[in-house]
Amino acid sequence: MSILIDKDTGVIVQGITGSQGQFHTKLMLEFGTKVAGGVTPGKGGQEFEGVPVFDSVAEAAEKTGAWASCILVPPAFAGDAMMEAAAAGVKLIVVVTEGIPTLDVIKAKRFAAGHGARIVGPNSPGIITPDECKIGILPAAAFRRGPVGVLSRSGTLTYEAAAQLNEQGLGQSTAFGLGGDPVVGTTFVDGLKLFADDPETEAVVLIGEIGGSAEEEAAQFVKESFDKPVIAFIAGRTAPKDKRMGHAGAIIAGGKGTAAQKVEALLEAGVHVAESPADIGETVKQALGK
Repeated sequence: MSILIDKDTGVIVQGITGSQGQFHTKLMLEFGTKVAGGVTPGKGGQEFEGVPVFDSVAEAAEKTGAWASCILVPPAFAGDAMMEAAAAGVKLIVVVTEGIPTLDVIKAKRFAAGHGARIVGPNSPGIITPDECKIGILPAAAFRRGPVGVLSRSGTLTYEAAAQLNEQGLGQSTAFGLGGDPVVGTTFVDGLKLFADDPETEAVVLIGEIGGSAEEEAAQFVKESFDKPVIAFIAGRTAPKDKRMGHAGAIIAGGKGTAAQKVEALLEAGVHVAESPADIGETVKQALGK
């Protein structure tokens, strides 16, 4: 049993009949995820890989009982898709779509909170609990079950961290791709709160990057309220000011959000900071004394 998802978690794929929806639905099914239904307006009554397709999330949720969704729809429609899912009673909304207007995300995030729903993303590769459930586009082969939680703003570095943990014989309890946009539904602090209550998680890897203040906020939370080992890596140490590097949220603006500031805050909170992404696995092993 994971902190959020397990093998019994029913998932609704929003945008299931699009090319991305079809491709990643197949991979989720192959992993063992219980894809209970899909949604594409106007395509209700069809099936894809044995999964029934509905015209609305409300209908899909009512007829399947699924309480999680994966959004793989174009950016212009993703904000409404998030709110549709929350209004239908979906409690976990994983948003893979990137390029969603920030105001749409802010509106949807507020709406979802009012309906008791959690958004992961947008611009997220998803969430995975090895041997249980995968929602999103994370490559399943990169993950193995183990005692380390992973929270990351970078999809690629999520997979790199997982591979290194596997090499050290550790593995992951659950891994979140939080997304690289300026506004995301689930933050480092939100994830740390979940891992704090998870008996399977012995340590947490936090992969941040330049831009914003999420890492500093996480450092403050660790300092005040988190008693498990935390290992961090901050990407973008050589990025110049006012130049966006990769993700929309990875920009040093007004002299704030630099890698040095984030590393300093994390070190002051007692976090083990890896100097290079190649050092993540070994740093975790040392922190756990294994």
